[in-house]
Amino acid sequence: MPATSRPTARHPWRLRDPLRKLHLWLGLSVGLAFAVLALSGTVLAFQTDLLRWRHPELFAHALPTPEQRAAILERIHATEWPAPLRAIDTPTADMPMWQLSLGGEKRVYLDPTDGHQLLVRSKNDDFVLWLRDLHTHLLSGHNGETALGVLGLAELGLILIGLTLWWPRRGHWRHAVRMYAQPPTRRWRSWHQGIGALLFPFLLLSTLTGVTLIYKDTTRGALAALFGDKSSKPPKAPAVTPSDAPLQWSAALAAAQAALPQAELRRITLPNDKNAALTIRARGPQEWNAVGRSVVVVDPYSAQVLSVYDAQTQGGGAKLVDKIYPVHSGQVGGVPWQLVIGVVGVLPAFFLVTGFLFWRTRTRHRKHAQQMLGKA
Repeated sequence: MPATSRPTARHPWRLRDPLRKLHLWLGLSVGLAFAVLALSGTVLAFQTDLLRWRHPELFAHALPTPEQRAAILERIHATEWPAPLRAIDTPTADMPMWQLSLGGEKRVYLDPTDGHQLLVRSKNDDFVLWLRDLHTHLLSGHNGETALGVLGLAELGLILIGLTLWWPRRGHWRHAVRMYAQPPTRRWRSWHQGIGALLFPFLLLSTLTGVTLIYKDTTRGALAALFGDKSSKPPKAPAVTPSDAPLQWSAALAAAQAALPQAELRRITLPNDKNAALTIRARGPQEWNAVGRSVVVVDPYSAQVLSVYDAQTQGGGAKLVDKIYPVHSGQVGGVPWQLVIGVVGVLPAFFLVTGFLFWRTRTRHRKHAQQMLGKA
């Protein structure tokens, strides 16, 4: 009987070829930017530790009494600052000093008990603040944040394509994560793919949280709809007409504390020429964000509480959104998670180097093979 020929099976991974080319050119085009941003994130994960190391004198202070706190806030409000005063972070056990944000450009640190100036930092003279502006705005304000969103989506696609290309066949899992020393082509490929596969969950989490922070309003709305939240963010602060009446600092702060008795008042937005309402962010005991996402709005003339937003009593979507930034920045989980974020920040640079070495080694090998065939 004549032998019957079996039909040729279609290769199940035919899609690998265009994906491999896309992964290569994405890596070579956005890989450098991805590496720089991630490395800056590694430094920022330790920014408080770096500040403590560079300026230990900032941390050698006692916390203010309620009377001192009210007196210093009154002095801060009466001072003519060289740039608009955006926010005031109150002294805490971890950061025992007043921190003033001036126009988004400078940070001024004041003594917690008497309010005298201790230090001024700006992105023009402080490398960590410069890195922060690079990491969050590409040194270009709102336009830079828009570019970061596009770059973040490209980075996310790069990671997912890499996982698809690595995914092993049944029974080849151990081989897929094995590291080789020789030959060079196999070495760079195995290191690139093996480390990527082993640390993929952390890399994906870091990149995904970064992208959602850029598109925070879309993320908040989507999660609110998913969890069926009635509200997804603090309500707009009620307006208070400015007047010449004195501000009741002690009473206003006491009223805010009474509205959220177990929370710690962390950040204060001062009254301005259009709205005299005092907006105070607070951190509840169950919140991960270092500044807190709870908000109390107080009339500073009468010390009347106008609105209260307790982040701890919100729906699941709002709570999940509030956890994104602490996870991304390493603010939660203590030193272990801080170290994880630090290591993850080095990975894109590692992938850029090993991917380039693999591509270059393979290209040279192919050219050499073609030359040998031509001579033959």
